[in-house]
Amino acid sequence: MSSHPLLNIAVRAAREAGNVIARNIDRFDAFTVSEKAVNEFVTDIDRTAERRIIDTIRRSHPGHAFLAEESGAHGRSDFEWIVDPLDGTANFIRGFPHVAVSIGLRHRGRMAHGVIFDPLRQELFTASRGSGARLNERRIRVTSKSSLKGALLGGGFVTREIDRIESHLAALRIWLSSLAQVRRTGSAALDLAYVAAGRLDGFWEAGLNPWDLAAGVLLVQEAGGMVTEPGGGDDYLRSGDVVAANPKMLRTMLRTMKPQLSAPADTSAARPR
Repeated sequence: MSSHPLLNIAVRAAREAGNVIARNIDRFDAFTVSEKAVNEFVTDIDRTAERRIIDTIRRSHPGHAFLAEESGAHGRSDFEWIVDPLDGTANFIRGFPHVAVSIGLRHRGRMAHGVIFDPLRQELFTASRGSGARLNERRIRVTSKSSLKGALLGGGFVTREIDRIESHLAALRIWLSSLAQVRRTGSAALDLAYVAAGRLDGFWEAGLNPWDLAAGVLLVQEAGGMVTEPGGGDDYLRSGDVVAANPKMLRTMLRTMKPQLSAPADTSAARPR
């Protein structure tokens, strides 16, 4: 099946970045690491991969705008590429083989195309608005599971916003007591791709950035799923708080999270000494 030319460019750029990542995943002496925020790392491999992506896209579309994790926002256009060159940097610097390249294209404020590429497994997740989602050219769909019992959920634990930890753990406690299983992989992009592919029944995380979410959100939606903020809003690219699942599981997850969201935060136990 033929794909959109802009999606093809995103795929080409993702593969370029993926080659950089794959060549360096176990070469700990070949790259430098710095901490740009608490529990948030960057390497020169992130920066090199990002340059490869931007250069690849600009060769075909020099006037397009970018919102990239390492270089920020540049350019003004109806077409904006939202780029995470290496999602899972903390995994990468330890040689933990779970990382991805994420590239989304927003046209006039609406997500149009998305690519998530796992260079270590050579898995390419793609989506275009109105055309469905694919894994290596095979159509993918979210699961139909509605009950937490036996569900497999992906999520991230808030580590940079101490006042939100307790409510986050309270929702997690409910899911675990309902016999759901939870995975924390270290890559929000891959978690969203896995929801789209039916590998996870749902995903939640708070405090993310647009480049963590853009491509994955479109994948979930095009695979028949839904994405929302925990409180039910749809401004997740701005807030960074997201829940994604098939429609039935989404309702179940939101129902269990709602009491925790409305309860006042108790930060006394979580306050650093």
